[in-house]
Amino acid sequence: MERDAAKAPAPRVAVVLFLLKDKSVLLGRRRSSVGDSTFALPGGHLEFGESFEECAARELREESGSGDKQNGIPNKQLPQNLEPEKCYGWDWYDWDHLPNPLFLPLEKMVKTGFNPFPDH
Repeated sequence: MERDAAKAPAPRVAVVLFLLKDKSVLLGRRRSSVGDSTFALPGGHLEFGESFEECAARELREESGSGDKQNGIPNKQLPQNLEPEKCYGWDWYDWDHLPNPLFLPLEKMVKTGFNPFPDH
């Protein structure tokens, strides 16, 4: 039996950003039906026709107001909470002392031993 393409779920792709400062990473506390009150990296879903880099830059601007609009490079300003309906706020957390609970995808990454600070 052939699968009806109209009923097949569309693939979803998410992009997250590791914004690093000294030995800290930027995390926001989610305000969502999925992972409510967990700490997560900035990011979001890839839009049709968008590159990973474009998605990362857009999400960073939308969520925290950070980033240069032309090239998407994060600037030095303190992140703002531009989506208070989705996030309780942003802050920097030491990688070796992350807050709990972590958003499940980030928690899994941490448990594998992933470290964004290779010289640490």
